[in-house]
Amino acid sequence: MSERLKKLIDEQNTLWNRMQEIQSAGEAEGRDWTAEERTNWDAAEARLTEVSGDIDRLNRAAHLNSIDRGQIVTTTGDQDDRREGGDDRKKRYADAFGLYMRGGMDRLSVEQRLLLADGQVDMRAMGANVDTAGGYLVPDEFRGTMTEAMKAYGGLLNLATVIPTSTGADLSWPTNDDTGNEGEILGENQQAGEQDVQLGGRKLKAFTYSSKTVRVALTLLQDSAFSLDTWLPKKLGERIGRRAARSFITGTGVDQPEGITTNVTVGKTGANGQTTSIIYDDLVDLEHSVDSAYRANAKYLMGDTALKVIRKLKDGQQRPLWVPIPAPGFPATINGFEYALDNGMPAPAANAKSLVFGDIAAGYLIRQVLDVQMMRLTERYADYLQVGFLGFARFDGMVDDTQAIRAYAHSAT
Repeated sequence: MSERLKKLIDEQNTLWNRMQEIQSAGEAEGRDWTAEERTNWDAAEARLTEVSGDIDRLNRAAHLNSIDRGQIVTTTGDQDDRREGGDDRKKRYADAFGLYMRGGMDRLSVEQRLLLADGQVDMRAMGANVDTAGGYLVPDEFRGTMTEAMKAYGGLLNLATVIPTSTGADLSWPTNDDTGNEGEILGENQQAGEQDVQLGGRKLKAFTYSSKTVRVALTLLQDSAFSLDTWLPKKLGERIGRRAARSFITGTGVDQPEGITTNVTVGKTGANGQTTSIIYDDLVDLEHSVDSAYRANAKYLMGDTALKVIRKLKDGQQRPLWVPIPAPGFPATINGFEYALDNGMPAPAANAKSLVFGDIAAGYLIRQVLDVQMMRLTERYADYLQVGFLGFARFDGMVDDTQAIRAYAHSAT
């Protein structure tokens, strides 16, 4: 943790304590705040907003910088490694792929071309209607950097249960809701009753997401100081992450993932007039709309606009619901629950589901295909002295346990 971040956290807590002292003084004496106290409170609250924003920015910058320094550890599960031959073969594949990125196929030896050909993917087989030239599988480190960049732009990807698969074949997934059933008390010599578990089934597909083309100048590709193998996957991952994050939140489920807000049960609807506002009582009702069995692991999911509204809320004792970071390593909370930001979430508006609360790991499922492809477009931008790179990743998502999550919906009027 940087010294600047430590200082900001200390200042945040100092401001928070100052605001609590102002509040406590008025309550202890049973009086309204003085003009000076109001001025001091407003100034402290304004500065607290600035400091909290800087903390969020520094944390995000540290996360993304760690990708540049190669500190990301990829934990993508057991992948079916088609490039058999162990670590040495993987390293040679990565070296060949890096040379291919900078110089194209002309720079590769026959052995290196064969290595890439072993990992070549005909994009037509995916029904993606892209260039029939196909693409090449990216090395594990490249894919890991892309994945971390995607997580930085979609908070839901960090909370949901992610199933990594090595191929894009349809994945059958069992579904069941047995929460309304319970056991029984048996009397002496009484036969046990019967009640079957009703199982359903759905399929997780693999929808293709494109980064759109990222153009890089030939002069940069020829410059060995330019870290193409970290810069490029970050850019591809950021673009794919932004688009995938929106699908995971509001996707229709038709030829795309089913978003977490699409068919979620609404646990609380705001009263008339609350088209952009949220009140304390609504949050309490929303929390208790989720069965207590799920609340131990529950978190809030929202966009930054909704967080701004909630940060201004206070409970019955005029204590803000939002609690800043108490110390390094501890998360900020809302009403005692952690929260995550995902700007794919709808902003507060009429009928909008701006909050999701519950055990999101149990409630939402993401399927991620680990075979990530990239294409190098040499001739298309030759007259610009540029080379285009196009990344592809495949995902699907759906609500898994419908009882684990609930949404807050604003009023229609």
